[in-house]
Amino acid sequence: MRRGLSVFNVTSIALGLAFLYLPILILVIYSFNASRLVTVWGGWSTRWYVSLLGNEAMLEAAWISLRIAFLTACAATVLGTLAALALVRAGRFRGRLLFSGLVYAPLVMPEVITGLALLLLFVAIEIERGFWTVTIAHTTLTMCFVTVIVQARLLGFDRSLEEAAMDLGCPPLRTFITVTLPLIAPAIAAGWVLAFMLSLDDLVVANFVTGPGATTLPIRIYSEVRLGVKPEINAICTIIIGVVAAGIIVASLLTKFAGAKPAPIGGQI
Repeated sequence: MRRGLSVFNVTSIALGLAFLYLPILILVIYSFNASRLVTVWGGWSTRWYVSLLGNEAMLEAAWISLRIAFLTACAATVLGTLAALALVRAGRFRGRLLFSGLVYAPLVMPEVITGLALLLLFVAIEIERGFWTVTIAHTTLTMCFVTVIVQARLLGFDRSLEEAAMDLGCPPLRTFITVTLPLIAPAIAAGWVLAFMLSLDDLVVANFVTGPGATTLPIRIYSEVRLGVKPEINAICTIIIGVVAAGIIVASLLTKFAGAKPAPIGGQI
């Protein structure tokens, strides 16, 4: 029974991993395809990566997406961390239930509804749609994820470390900067990476709030895929996969090193 169960578990895991990662592996392999037809293998070649360097529209869309993702991640990290601190440290203040509901709403609300609501808001206040409206929309979409991650870390935080620092004469602000912030830094970094990836990946919300001159990479890829998959699309997607994988590895290493290093309370106070 145990042997059969073990074989079943291994088979299920293998099928699950194949379902998740086999399409990505095929995409990466076919990005080095020498043939112009994406469904016909013509040998190994890097010609489409070289061709991608001449595709100004695709490179411009990638640059816009990276800038939006960076600004979104920074803004969402700051706002999400402050929201998490308010929910964990501020106690039961008036309007807490409404505040938490507003923070967590994008987690459960369909992206179509979020995108349409933001579009109506920007139209009502007469803001020209473009780079900054996409950034604001992505910040609204990703801030809740940062809040959840940082809040989970704060709930398991040992408050006695802060109390010990303040007992030794450290002011509250300096206690937060020198004690609390370094200890929750891995969660903040994880929230930043997640917000960056979600912004880089978003298509639905950006499609509602974008404007002329602010075409993101997912929108560009989607518009070109409707006319047929080009080999350059495989190349740009492979580059994005590499960037995302590198970011995840760096964030994991930073989290591991930060968790292994002891908190130097006495020396900093």
